[in-house]
Amino acid sequence: MNDSVKKMALALGAGLISFTAFSQQGDPKLTEVWQPVPKIVTPGNTPSDAPSDAIILFDGRNLDKWRCGKNADTTQPAGWTVANGVITVKKGTGSIETKQRFMDYQLHIEWRIPANITGSGQARGNSGVFLASTGAGDVGYELQVLDCYNNTTYVNGQTGSIYKQAIPLANACRKPGEWQTYDIIWTAPRFNEDGSLKSPARVTAIHNGVLIQNNTELKGITQYIGTPYYKKHGASSIKLQDHGDPSEPISFRNIWVRPLD
Repeated sequence: MNDSVKKMALALGAGLISFTAFSQQGDPKLTEVWQPVPKIVTPGNTPSDAPSDAIILFDGRNLDKWRCGKNADTTQPAGWTVANGVITVKKGTGSIETKQRFMDYQLHIEWRIPANITGSGQARGNSGVFLASTGAGDVGYELQVLDCYNNTTYVNGQTGSIYKQAIPLANACRKPGEWQTYDIIWTAPRFNEDGSLKSPARVTAIHNGVLIQNNTELKGITQYIGTPYYKKHGASSIKLQDHGDPSEPISFRNIWVRPLD
């Protein structure tokens, strides 16, 4: 058998093997999915910039999308200070919460502990992001904001903890005076008609680019004393906490959210 005949035989053999493999595995097009087509979202210029479908909760100018979250009467305006593109806690005005309510979402928020912060433990730049505010006062599911750069406290209450529930996977704190970021994926709890829990809340959180909560299952709303529990609720506000400590004027900026439900 000459070389040309050998080459032809080999080609025919390879083709037969390919045809046999195709026949055994079926048509690959049978496993292609073409619908629904994901929507087009234009990303920001940097990871901190809001994408095209985000709701801007604070653009550096005013608190029009926020209200007082201190008492049952949430008709009062948010009382925190706005200056130089930054929101700063104003002593005695209480927490603030979004006027709009959300279920599942992606949240970006930047925060800063004062450079001249004093105190230790929990009394050192204490605030919190309540991922779903479920009533008057600080009731809901709290992701802790605190200065834990060279500051020791109980680990289920340190920066990035789900307060009194879930210890963060890492301490990624920057020095006081430096801006820090939280990027959060929140899955709200679901309830049956009778008020019983259908599926628990879950949270994934990234602090300064470091994963600190990985699809963490929550045990219920945040409790300072006692164990967490669930009580039926639906779409809820996002709340920023005024912890009430006079030496802790925490600041926030660049807040945006993408509803996922």
